[in-house]
Amino acid sequence: MTAGRVVSLHRWPVKSLGGERVEALDLDARGAAGDRAHAMFDTFKGAPRRLTARQVPRMLLWSAAYGDVPVPIDDPPAPLLRAPDGRAFAWDEPGLIDALSEDLGRPVTLRRDPTLMQDLPRSVLVTFRASHHAVEEALGRLDHLRWRPNVHVEADAEPFAEDRWEGGLLQIGKAGLRMLHPCERCVIPTRDPLTTEKRPELLRWLHAERRMLFGINARPLGPARIAVGDEVAHYDT
Repeated sequence: MTAGRVVSLHRWPVKSLGGERVEALDLDARGAAGDRAHAMFDTFKGAPRRLTARQVPRMLLWSAAYGDVPVPIDDPPAPLLRAPDGRAFAWDEPGLIDALSEDLGRPVTLRRDPTLMQDLPRSVLVTFRASHHAVEEALGRLDHLRWRPNVHVEADAEPFAEDRWEGGLLQIGKAGLRMLHPCERCVIPTRDPLTTEKRPELLRWLHAERRMLFGINARPLGPARIAVGDEVAHYDT
């Protein structure tokens, strides 16, 4: 058995925008309440396309947060968005679409879906401090928010031990999560989440050393709440 604790929790109300650090997250089989419940779309080859920072890195300079209000799993509230210049917009504010379209350089539309819009449906992303430190040892200091995790864990395991946990059970407080598979990364982690400055060497290192994998996807087994400081244990099943 591997033991540890939750060191930070993160929620991303709008896909590819900056998110918020929280003290607790409500989970169910869909993932974390309010996580990626909102997204922007543009038009690509005549069809709607869910827009991400792969196409528009400047999206990372916008942020979204629910703040201190409750975030029900079935009906997350409208987030507050903050532009790079500090302006704040409610999700349903009339001027938001124009501000986003002007700043991002393309017309956008907004969509809300309480069933969530993760790249991998019905999942959360778990990352481990030892694995992140191993990347830093190779490349220098990196903000762990580059990985856009939901749950960041400190555990008594060697770096990248989570690669071998597919199919196992991760117990976080009273919540059980089924470990799915390591997360295959795209170019987004190469961008600094605060400046969008690109570090292409990170992508090259992931390709050469990690088969493009970092972190592990997990699926909550049922409704539960997890919190910073919760004990974490991994069990093979």
